[in-house]
Amino acid sequence: MTDSQSTTALRDKADVVILGAGPAGLVLGNLLQASGVDCVVLERATRAQVQTRSRAGFLAANTVRILDRHGLAEGLRRRGREHATCEFRTEDGRFRLDYGGLGRGERHTVYPQHELVTDLLTRYLDTGGRVRFGTEALTVLDTDGARPTVTVRDADGRTGSWQGRYVAGCDGRHGAARRSLPPGAVRRHHLDHGVSWLGLLAEAPPSLDAVGYAVHHRGFAGHMARTPEATRYYLQYERGAPPDAWSEDRIWDELSLRMRAADYGPLHRGRIVHRAVVDLESDVLEPLRHGALFLVGDAASLLSPSAAKGANLAVLEAEILARALIADLGHGDPEGLARYSARCLEHIWRAQEFSGWMVRLLHGAPGPDGEPGFHDSLRRSRLASLSSSRSSQDWFAEHYVGV
Repeated sequence: MTDSQSTTALRDKADVVILGAGPAGLVLGNLLQASGVDCVVLERATRAQVQTRSRAGFLAANTVRILDRHGLAEGLRRRGREHATCEFRTEDGRFRLDYGGLGRGERHTVYPQHELVTDLLTRYLDTGGRVRFGTEALTVLDTDGARPTVTVRDADGRTGSWQGRYVAGCDGRHGAARRSLPPGAVRRHHLDHGVSWLGLLAEAPPSLDAVGYAVHHRGFAGHMARTPEATRYYLQYERGAPPDAWSEDRIWDELSLRMRAADYGPLHRGRIVHRAVVDLESDVLEPLRHGALFLVGDAASLLSPSAAKGANLAVLEAEILARALIADLGHGDPEGLARYSARCLEHIWRAQEFSGWMVRLLHGAPGPDGEPGFHDSLRRSRLASLSSSRSSQDWFAEHYVGV
């Protein structure tokens, strides 16, 4: 399918209408397509934009197993790199955790998300899958009926609709799926951690062979390798400041200071090609279903990026929903759909607990009501336990990699 075809046939039908061509939507689409379920993916962006969106790149061991199980892991197996070490730098020194040898002995695979999305999209299209690029989902209607409808608008402003038996909202926290939920249909649980990060992608090789977490009185700094030529960094940042408020020189100087480069070696500097401010928030909707509309990935829950869980949860939820839809549409068995929300929420809340623990581990007092001395002493104690207690290390390793 070409982009020239992507905005045609706006009035159409499919058994499952999938909103969003991120990891959740494309894993779901591939699994349904392979089982003969009629589906379509509606995506607001162009194909080129979808394949170049910069996102996270740490895939949990279970995510790799899911992709392997369905023949979707060829690219990451060839180009991904296993990773199993993190390093903490604090006022008390530094220590490393080789978490691949702790807990359940599982590792991450570093594989940039845009490359995974490209793999998933190519496989889906090559096997006959339908994607409508440049098609914005506006509203999901009649979710309590037998044929819910998604109203859409293409890049030229033309409107239309898609009808389906089910709609899978894989379009994020601001997408049509969430917007279309009627008042009172779900409960929203929300927590603002009171911390903001400046996320950076630099054209620079990694400066250490580990994920780096630096705890500093000026704020957190993080180092995450992406490829041999590119590294993602994070800086704790003033809430409300625009992403371009700091010059590149100031950013590198601050990264070097917080990561204690004078003590542990200089950072490899390079051009910063992308920057964005991230407010650390946690957000869960409950339940994850309203009639024929199901929420998946960021539409279902939002985690702070401190523990790299978002994309991994999205893939897990997509597989759970795919199996349930296949059982219902292929065999008339609705049990999996009835249990979808409860099954996913069990994983989501576990991930939220660990993500919140990481936020508290890496940052100073949370907001104006936090007592800095008390909070910082707790954080210091947690880090000391993590550096010296095998039981703490095993717990960390299991939850850090697992979903």
